[in-house]
Amino acid sequence: MDTSFRRNQRGFSTPSGRSSRKEAPALQLGRPSAIPNSPEEAVLDRVANPHADTTYVARFTFPEFTSICPVTGQPDFGIMVVDYAPRRWLIESKSLKLYLNSFRNHGAFHEECTVAIGKRLHKLLAPRWLRIGGYFYPRGGMPIDVFWQAGKPPAGAWIPDQGVGLYRARS
Repeated sequence: MDTSFRRNQRGFSTPSGRSSRKEAPALQLGRPSAIPNSPEEAVLDRVANPHADTTYVARFTFPEFTSICPVTGQPDFGIMVVDYAPRRWLIESKSLKLYLNSFRNHGAFHEECTVAIGKRLHKLLAPRWLRIGGYFYPRGGMPIDVFWQAGKPPAGAWIPDQGVGLYRARS
């Protein structure tokens, strides 16, 4: 397998032999990008996985997730942890950050936010396995943690605990 890289016309490194000017993605990476007004407007970018033949797990932790309660209009805060075992595609991290930030003015319950994020990532990436944990801080005295998974964890992959403890001020 050729593991050398070259830059496409947008300056994005791709495995040589797998990219051409015609196929180059119009990524948000390297461009000024505003936070989308809603998750529906957000564009998620994916890039080719240079190690698609290898089973491994990638983790994204977003400790400042914010959404709006659809009943009270009050803000909800939480930690989102996404683990996935990629196949052909990787999520581009800047687009993921913008997508997650687009929830800050979006009215939805914790369960809806967590499951919608998981389903959208799964549809875009078609990974071997994906799980998401949404760990929300309490409002009304009760923290809510939401978990969603697609597929079975791949055999032989190191999958650490998500590292967010039961609520005790989330320390």
